[in-house]
Amino acid sequence: QVQLRESGGGSVQAGGSLNVSCEASGQTFSRLNMGWFRQVPGKDRECVAAIYFNGFRSFYADSVKGRFTISRDNAKKTVYLQMSNLLTEDTATYYCAGGGWINPKSYSSWGQGTQVTVSS
Repeated sequence: QVQLRESGGGSVQAGGSLNVSCEASGQTFSRLNMGWFRQVPGKDRECVAAIYFNGFRSFYADSVKGRFTISRDNAKKTVYLQMSNLLTEDTATYYCAGGGWINPKSYSSWGQGTQVTVSS
């Protein structure tokens, strides 16, 4: 398994931008599909974006299309999520995950999460 650590969360006003990163340790990052998920209390964890191991394919939830961008740098073992035009409903704990595709049950490695709060 790969160890994942998110960073970059914080607070921002609606309409603003925020970037989060997820750094991996271990040797397998470049072979792993990666995903960004978010979760609010009482709701299921949802995939907001995912990217193939080689970066050639990506997925976005309808709620974030056109506002969020997922990218990765395999040399740095890091996956990024750029978030713009943030809405209050984007407030959640954001997690990165590795080794699956879109369905949270398919992922084998998870970070500890980073909080993103969007205020009106």
